[in-house]
Amino acid sequence: MWFQWKKQLKKTTKRNEQSGQEKNGINRTVESELQRNIETVRNTTGNSVDVVIRRFLLGKEEGIPAALLFVSGIVDEEMIHQFLLESVVQLTVPSSYCREEALVYIEQKIAAAGKMKRIKRWSELFLALMSGEVILLIDGVPEALSVEAKGGERRAIEEPVTQLSIRGPREGFTESLATNVAMVRRRIQNPHLWLEAITIGEVTQTNVSIMYIKGIASDEIVEEVRRRLQRIRIDGILESGYIEQLIEDQTFTTFPTVYHTERPDSVAANLLEGRIAIFVEGTPFVLIAPTVFIQFFQVVEDYYARFDIATALRFLRVLVFFISLVAPSVYIAATTFHQEMIPTQLVIAIAAQRESVPFPAFVEALMMEVTFEILREAGVRLPRAVGQAVSIVGALVIGQATVEAGFVSSAMVIVVSITAIASFATPSFAIAISARLIRFLLMVLAALFGFYGILIGIVLMTLHLCSLRSFGVPYMSPLAPLILSNIRDTLVRFPMWALTERPRLINQTNMVRQGNDQRPKPPNQPEKEGDNH
Repeated sequence: MWFQWKKQLKKTTKRNEQSGQEKNGINRTVESELQRNIETVRNTTGNSVDVVIRRFLLGKEEGIPAALLFVSGIVDEEMIHQFLLESVVQLTVPSSYCREEALVYIEQKIAAAGKMKRIKRWSELFLALMSGEVILLIDGVPEALSVEAKGGERRAIEEPVTQLSIRGPREGFTESLATNVAMVRRRIQNPHLWLEAITIGEVTQTNVSIMYIKGIASDEIVEEVRRRLQRIRIDGILESGYIEQLIEDQTFTTFPTVYHTERPDSVAANLLEGRIAIFVEGTPFVLIAPTVFIQFFQVVEDYYARFDIATALRFLRVLVFFISLVAPSVYIAATTFHQEMIPTQLVIAIAAQRESVPFPAFVEALMMEVTFEILREAGVRLPRAVGQAVSIVGALVIGQATVEAGFVSSAMVIVVSITAIASFATPSFAIAISARLIRFLLMVLAALFGFYGILIGIVLMTLHLCSLRSFGVPYMSPLAPLILSNIRDTLVRFPMWALTERPRLINQTNMVRQGNDQRPKPPNQPEKEGDNH
């Protein structure tokens, strides 16, 4: 019964959409009468004030009625007036051309105006109009001419906010898809860097592009990404997070299976490894697929520094992630079940601090963690100048006040502070927030079973990580399954000359990254005098 009702609802919805489109004239073809075409545009757009309709006569003598249509604010109006409108108004169509051939003549004469195409259906016309193109309609011609003139106010290229680096490029992506693609093109100047476009969103008609390097990216993964994007049916795409949630392999997991970045050099590096980048109009965050777990602990700066420094920093990032994951639960287990594992002097000091605390360690840790999460969320949502002051002052005042009031112990404040700092030190926010959620589960297990509960939680988390896939690629690769040739760029980072192969499970067609004889060699020592005698 449920399935029948759902099927009938889909049919009704589809029929209503089709009838609405036919009523608005979207599925019909462009008519030859200019006035009726203009009325269709006005009726469909609700006579919106930002939809500009410029009527004029084509040619100096016996001009043909024509009109230019564009949406103010998303087009380059200076280009329209200087290169398009003046050229078209002064253009005279020869008498040998009939009106149906006028568009062909105009295409030849104003070719410098930009990318042009002829349109016959209203659906194509409105899509071009709302995406920042200029539409030319001529009386007596049953089709239109669209000229690309996208422009308007856009945010300038700035330094990335979420992925800062000491050494490396200072430019980050913007909300313009064309600008973002161009920044990657400047870094990979190769004709095999392919870009595919798709429109997603029944209402928003958002432009989405897939970028990959042909011959390096796996054809199977590219086809899978293309298939998942094409099957999306949704009203609107307002940010790349919509796409991420609709194409990921596993929904019920706290771990991200699609990587996102706002750094062009990070996208270029992932493309060279055989991954696929997904650009979405209106957001500075680009999606990278497939993704593995260890990728969230790597930053682009690792490849700009020496290998020993990069390796040490990677170990540090994994360590702080583990600390942010288990620190409160270890404190709960140690003070509740395993006091014998704490040094004598330390356990006496902790017992003295907890003497006046009326709550068990679990409730104490839960109160402090929830309070800190509230402060962190308040600091993010408030204006930047106020948010930083609230988070800092709130943490100091509340921490000191709760200790003096006897609600929590000083040791618990120290543990929660170390946990918070470790969470901030994790390079990826997506993986850090996963640790924040799992932390509470481990605290419950520690309160129930002590260290055994923590061990059970970590084992279950590891099994869950090993079961995840990102576009068919094991999430824990190359650690599980173990691929020795790819271990060189995981927890450790070998010297640059030793990274000769691309990730094996991500790329299986072109594995060679560089030659095998790239090891630095000192210059030959000059021969001493007398050696040849």
